[in-house]
Amino acid sequence: MSVRDCYLNALGVLCAAGDSIDRLRHNLRSETTALTRIDAYGAGRALPLGMYRGELPALPLPQPKWQSRNNRFALAALRQIDAEVSAAIERYGADRVAVVIGTSTSGIAEAESAIRARVEQGEFPEGYDYAVQEMGACAQFIAELLGAGGPVYGISTACSSGARALASARRLLRAGLCDAVIAGGVDTLCYLTVMGFCSLEAVSDTRCNPFSRNRDGINIGEAAALFLVTGEARGVRLCGVGEGSDAYHISAPEPSGAGAIRCMQAALDDAGVGAAQVDYINLHGTATPLNDRMESKAVAQVFGLDTLCSSSKPFTGHTLGAAGALEAGICWLALSEDGEGWLPPHVWDGDRDPELPEINLADAGARRGPAPRRALSNSFAFGGNNVSLLLERIA
Repeated sequence: MSVRDCYLNALGVLCAAGDSIDRLRHNLRSETTALTRIDAYGAGRALPLGMYRGELPALPLPQPKWQSRNNRFALAALRQIDAEVSAAIERYGADRVAVVIGTSTSGIAEAESAIRARVEQGEFPEGYDYAVQEMGACAQFIAELLGAGGPVYGISTACSSGARALASARRLLRAGLCDAVIAGGVDTLCYLTVMGFCSLEAVSDTRCNPFSRNRDGINIGEAAALFLVTGEARGVRLCGVGEGSDAYHISAPEPSGAGAIRCMQAALDDAGVGAAQVDYINLHGTATPLNDRMESKAVAQVFGLDTLCSSSKPFTGHTLGAAGALEAGICWLALSEDGEGWLPPHVWDGDRDPELPEINLADAGARRGPAPRRALSNSFAFGGNNVSLLLERIA
């Protein structure tokens, strides 16, 4: 049966800022950033990376095509919502459970290692399977592990991939193609992304500094953020989605913010609410000169200068294909708080860029009395692959 309302019932998360929702919440509240300065990906200089340094679970499926760090991240996040996922499978049946995962790297790190061995030794390592780097590999891994028989696919639209996975989950539920979806984003570090962004001169040698006069680039990170998405009114409601593809440029954003404006307004229209009814915006906030300029203009036009907002990337790094899901997850945490309202703080040097509109960047003490009712999460990717997700507290 198709549903109208879509709810993010449960969240599992793994990133530099925390390996559970409790640890992530604690580090955000205490302004604890956890970037690792290391030259591990051939950049020729030590860079601060949002690298997860903890233990990862062993993969229970032995086939070579599943053996990737990406899938180990996915498994770590999935285990955090085991109880909720198992209950959904029992309630609806495995054939009514879908899996949609956004990524931009999949198992490319393992492919890099295998190709290096092929160049140096003349053959691929024993057991290497090209399928490890396919963009649908993580979704297929989760479905195989759970026995899920609903639609299963990956999405790769650069930095909006994880957000588009959540939008896709809502469409699947509304179309009646399934009753539950495991949806989110998973991306892990590899040479391709670190060196690629270095070649674009888009990375910073220090912790990123979003919307500052002194901002000079991003910190690459890795993460997994997986939601159980159903039509059951538990958790947080995904009440508005705005999507676009303005195709202005392969890497630079449309300077006026027109594409971002369309997405944010579309999310508001979809939810049937006005801009004044949104309490917080999780900004895409990459700390690159062009993206921050564009986004601040867009936010100022749609919301004015009063709505509290912040970028969480100084905590996590820019987790690329996982970013949209991870940052929706940070909104989910803020909306799930009981008692006094809390918002993710904007960590920066406090030196405003006079050329940018003075949007209301939330400091650590930002409160709105009761917990926020609605939060918007922006993901603005290469090629103008833009997504805005509007989440609503239901309790």
